[in-house]
Amino acid sequence: MDAPVLLEMRGITKVFPGVRALDDVSMSVQVGEIHAICGENGAGKSTLMKVLSGVYPHGTYEGEIVYQGDEVRFKDIKSSEHAGIVIIHQELALIPELSITENIFLGNEVRGRVGIDWEVARARAAELLARVGLSESPDELIKNIGVGKQQLVEIARALSKDVRLLILDEPTSALNEDDSAHLLDLLRGLRAKGMTCIMISHKLNEIAAISDSITIIRDGKAVETLDAHAGEVDEDRIIRGMVGRSLESRFPEHTPQIGDVFFEVSGWTVEHPQVPGRLVCNDSAFHVRHGEIVGFAGIMGAGRTELARSLFGRSYGRYLGGQVTISGRPVDLRTVQQAIDHKIAYVPEDRKALGLNLLDTIQDTIVSADLAKISTRGVIDTDGAYLASEGYRSSLAIKANSVREGVVKLSGGNQQKVLLGKWMFPEPDLLILDEPTRGIDVGAKYEIYGLVQRLADEGKGVIVISSELPELLGLCDRIYTIFEGTITGVLDRAEATQESLMRLMTGAAPAAAR
Repeated sequence: MDAPVLLEMRGITKVFPGVRALDDVSMSVQVGEIHAICGENGAGKSTLMKVLSGVYPHGTYEGEIVYQGDEVRFKDIKSSEHAGIVIIHQELALIPELSITENIFLGNEVRGRVGIDWEVARARAAELLARVGLSESPDELIKNIGVGKQQLVEIARALSKDVRLLILDEPTSALNEDDSAHLLDLLRGLRAKGMTCIMISHKLNEIAAISDSITIIRDGKAVETLDAHAGEVDEDRIIRGMVGRSLESRFPEHTPQIGDVFFEVSGWTVEHPQVPGRLVCNDSAFHVRHGEIVGFAGIMGAGRTELARSLFGRSYGRYLGGQVTISGRPVDLRTVQQAIDHKIAYVPEDRKALGLNLLDTIQDTIVSADLAKISTRGVIDTDGAYLASEGYRSSLAIKANSVREGVVKLSGGNQQKVLLGKWMFPEPDLLILDEPTRGIDVGAKYEIYGLVQRLADEGKGVIVISSELPELLGLCDRIYTIFEGTITGVLDRAEATQESLMRLMTGAAPAAAR
């Protein structure tokens, strides 16, 4: 027997200046189900959830929301939370310098006779942490726990608000496989206790594994809702709904044209910036050839990002030793500007914290890494900046009406394209991409894979750091593995498998890098 309907969204239309973000979208969610929402970047998924949760208040959209049998008109997030609807956004809203307890009850403090009753708050926080499977002390600072545990703290905070409908926007996008599996198990447990969840995710294998129903949004319209229990709902079926066609291959066909070695690292040793004696890079050595796509695999915290950032102008850790050679000549990369001058670019994994100024326009962002290129005697040529950024908007298929639009208005996939354009503008010979497809949809991934291949075809070297082994296997010509700051091996495309990489990633079978 079908469960009762908890939520109905009827004819939701949301218009921004020049953009119809949602167009007559309708969907229903049953009590006690996990309902997934899938779609390409910019399809309208997050916008729909912001309408539901009151981020976009009643009156700023057309249509109606029926919740628990009654029409609701939320004026803000507080009113939707009061009704039992809580949204956890993709960018976690935790304050690093505060404790777990303080974050859980921030804005919802446990009041005592005089001020906050911290004893009761800590006791309640401990109960909530136990519910989500965390053993940390309620007094632990958020900055001292990993991102996977931070995600669980966010869920604990939602549970503290008597949540009936939990909305999760890309909850596993920044998590490793173990943390993702733990989070999905938690959601299954909440479902078993009657909790209703709406989940937005680009990880289609997780959607297929955990969802009861799947609503697919394309170009602002709800095109279909799939019953996951009716059978034949797999990743390919979801992709077909998302992009309107079958995607025969997740990776464009490519024949590499690999040249000579031009970038070499030897003896690279870097100490953790806050933990003396802990090496995040331990005597690392590797090389990159012209036209080659080189992958770096490792479990969370293995040292991949630390290696990349330390090479890019020593922007992470304390340099202890090592040499970088470009085209046979030793080079000094002790500042970011020196790295850029030597034609090296780095696209960081956290695009919003480290890669983009969300207050900037697309135009200002794209030209920002090489202002000298569009300047004369220290004065920026605004026409030149416009033409250059417009060229990248076109070639990268950035969905925006104008390069004068703010970056903050773009979807995650289009923000990633802007960040790529920013670091392509200086025309680097070596482009380091750290988690380049995190949090973006399968169609945008395909476009970025094609872009990476085109850069390699131009003779550039590309380094790809990714937590998704199928991505590395499908895209890279060689793959290095890192374990606890040490490069444990390297495999050519023909000999690499998920199993062989995982052995090297966990230190089970160390091998000398070649």
